Amino acid sequence: MARTDTVLITCEHGGNRVPPRYRRLFEGHEVLLSTHRGDDPGALIMARELAKTFHAPLFFSTISRLLIDLNRSVAHPHLYSKATSAASADERQRILQTYYLPYRAHAESHIAAAIKKGQRINHVSSHSFTPVLDNDIRTADIGLLYDPSRTRERRLCIAWQAALHAIAPHLKVRRNYPYIGTSDGFTAYLRRKFPGDRYVGIEVEINQARVLAGGRSWQALRNSVKLALREALAAARR
Repeated sequence: MARTDTVLITCEHGGNRVPPRYRRLFEGHEVLLSTHRGDDPGALIMARELAKTFHAPLFFSTISRLLIDLNRSVAHPHLYSKATSAASADERQRILQTYYLPYRAHAESHIAAAIKKGQRINHVSSHSFTPVLDNDIRTADIGLLYDPSRTRERRLCIAWQAALHAIAPHLKVRRNYPYIGTSDGFTAYLRRKFPGDRYVGIEVEINQARVLAGGRSWQALRNSVKLALREALAAARR
C-alpha cells in the first residue's frame, strides 16, 4: 500500500459476554443473548483475519450489544436493550463510562494520530447480519456499507464488489445492503470527525447463514473477502 495509506479493523459486536455484575439485569432475557441480537456471529473471526492479512490494528469488544451497543450513538433509542434500559440512570451511566466511551475513544484517537502523521485511514468495521428479519429474507451474502457522497468510500466499495465478483462469482454482493451506510453507526460518527480524503469508513456485513454453514465454504468466503479487499485498495488508490 502507499506510504500514506493504512488500514484499521474494528468489531463492535464480537461477542455476547455479560460481566457478572450485570447478569441480574438479564434475568428473563437469557435467550436473547444466544440470538443474533446478542452479537454478530463470525464478525470477530473475520475481523481478526483482516487485521492479520493487512498487519492492521484491531479494536474489538466481546461485550454483548444487549448490554450497550457500541455501534450506536449516545442519543440512539436502542443504545441500551430492554434488559439494560430498566437499569437505573446511574447504572446505565456506569456502563457507558466503562465499556462504550473507552472503546470509541481508543479507536478515534488512533485515527486522529494517524491522520496527524499524514496517513489516510481505511477503516473496515466487521459485522454480520441475520438472514431473515421480520419475515424478510435478506438476498445477499455480503453487504458493503458506505456513504455514497464520500468519493473514496464509494470508489473502494465499487472496486471491492467488482473484485469479489471476479474472485467468487457465486457470492451475491450488494452495496448499502441490508442497511444504509449513512445510518447511525460508528463509521457515521467518525465521518463527522474526519475529512473524506483522510478517513474512509466501511462496514462489511456477512450473512450469518454463511457463517453458520461453517466448513470450507465459510473459510473460502473469508479468503475471498480478504483477497478482494487487497485488490480494491490498490484499485481505489490509482
